[in-house]
Amino acid sequence: MSFFDKVKQGASDAAKKAQQTVEITKLKAQISGKEKDIERIYTQIGTAIYRGHQAGDIAGTEELVAESCRQADELNNEIHLIEERIKAIRFEKTCTCGKVVALDAKFCPDCGSALAEEPKVETTVGEIVVICNQCQTENELNAKFCVSCGSGMSAASGEHTY
Repeated sequence: MSFFDKVKQGASDAAKKAQQTVEITKLKAQISGKEKDIERIYTQIGTAIYRGHQAGDIAGTEELVAESCRQADELNNEIHLIEERIKAIRFEKTCTCGKVVALDAKFCPDCGSALAEEPKVETTVGEIVVICNQCQTENELNAKFCVSCGSGMSAASGEHTY
């Protein structure tokens, strides 16, 4: 590998890492917003119950409390999905014991449980890739040959970047 190829590879790796950091930061901001929404829902539940208590009819607040709890459950599910996306970006997964491990780990280092194989992570939004003209497969930016069909990946062949 020539010096310039090494520099190009290093720049590509740095760009990917920077993109991952930006994407994770955006996802964490989404989580923070959803957690604030959940706190507002908790406040609404408490207020409704206290007003029911003052009116002597706590049972009358049951419908409002149930709907608020459903909204909080939905937000918690959304947070869980975002956390899973962050793990995928970091190439991590969670064991049944709760330990976060590398995506390619086959056994948990804490409990020894066998870990399920994870499907290949989809290309992240905004990631720069080269599309093969022959088979339309996504390839790394610095790929010289297509990983799927082996065709040459030269600029003259008219590949597209996204």
